[in-house]
Amino acid sequence: MNARFRGALTAALLACAALVLPGPPAAAAHPEPGTPARQAATTRPGAATDWSVALTDSTLARYTPATIGGWSYPVGLYLYGQYLVYLRTHQQRYLDYLKEYVDRFVDDAGNIGQGFNSLDSMQAGRLLVILHHETGADRYRIAAHKIRKRLDSYPRTADGGFWHATTSSRAHQLWGDGVYMVTPFLVEYGREFGDTQYADDEAARQLDVYGTYLQSPNGLLRHAYDESGTAGWADPKTGQAPEQWCRAVGWYAMADVDVLDALPAGHPRRARLTGILRKLAAGLERTQDPATGRWFQVMDKGERPGNWTETSCTSMFAFALSRGVQQGYLDPHYTKVAQRAYTGVLHSISLGADGRTNLTGITVGTNVGDYAYYIDRTRATNDFHGLGAFLIMSEQLRAR
Repeated sequence: MNARFRGALTAALLACAALVLPGPPAAAAHPEPGTPARQAATTRPGAATDWSVALTDSTLARYTPATIGGWSYPVGLYLYGQYLVYLRTHQQRYLDYLKEYVDRFVDDAGNIGQGFNSLDSMQAGRLLVILHHETGADRYRIAAHKIRKRLDSYPRTADGGFWHATTSSRAHQLWGDGVYMVTPFLVEYGREFGDTQYADDEAARQLDVYGTYLQSPNGLLRHAYDESGTAGWADPKTGQAPEQWCRAVGWYAMADVDVLDALPAGHPRRARLTGILRKLAAGLERTQDPATGRWFQVMDKGERPGNWTETSCTSMFAFALSRGVQQGYLDPHYTKVAQRAYTGVLHSISLGADGRTNLTGITVGTNVGDYAYYIDRTRATNDFHGLGAFLIMSEQLRAR
């Protein structure tokens, strides 16, 4: 893999480094792929275990490319993580599996039966870029170009932020989740297909706009913002959601690092995105649970009854902090924060009686809500949100 593409294929690649069917439902209604597995913890993390390989092999044993789920962002996230493991291990079956999944949706002529009317529906577009790079098959370029062209007419807020979805219930809204669904795809698409001027500028613009409306004085981000102020959760004065939900913040953190890795040194928004990341990192350090190394579901209210530490966002933060230090975006002391998080996540993975991995403490797909809503979300085992984030984290930190 050439170094230029590796830079665009996100931080995790350099370190080595819901989507839904047409007519997407609300975020809270995204179908969760698979049933939470029964945990039978017979083995705890040890130095000899390659947890990336163990988790990937366990997931492939549980699902075929035909049964892993539809065109969706949780599956896309997981398979991106699997690709990172492929890059390190060169296990061809990992790439073959990814290709077989994508080929369910993309025909030989590059037709893909998706409307791309939500940012969620675009995340798995990263797999199209990967497969074009790996195979050279034009079908993947044609399919990826459909997402790129959809952005030309995709609705935006007054200052250019992509709406989370085009449905009336998501109109005029920016969700922290959304930037990860589209901006890494954009910069990777730009590098692969010679569209960097648009892709870099658009990705940086989105992170800037979202950061403007979502980042709080404590460095963390609100889950969402409603420009229209009509959503039931929107503050009447600010339009912001009431809480700082951990995975929404994690999505933003990973996207910021991925895009910074792709931007040229002199890009006019580079300093702004670095500043957002540094402010966020300080907020992460302050709110990390000292007992577990993980972060709470509602991040700034760890002392509140019922709050609990969550695995997927902790993986995301560990990756972003580690990669941020590696690339010089963050002060070196954040390495220790990332390592504590990495250790905290490893205490959430184990081998069951069947010899397969179980990763616990993952919140399922989540809408925007209040404190009670977030802490009452199901704590799943082996949910793809957590599996994908784990692999991205693991491939960044396992050798550090």
